[in-house]
Amino acid sequence: MDVINEIIQKSAIGPLSAWHKGMVLSLFVSIVSVLLIMLVLLMLYGPYMTIQFGY
Repeated sequence: MDVINEIIQKSAIGPLSAWHKGMVLSLFVSIVSVLLIMLVLLMLYGPYMTIQFGY
């Protein structure tokens, strides 16, 4: 936990208030979560998808 606190203090969000830090971290966690869910879904259902490129 000390390492995470040190990284946050030395990053760009270090001087922000606790409320702003929480918002930035929750946004980051939500984006990473969506990306991981998309990766899992792509790995599970990717072979069964028909992808067509065209106009």
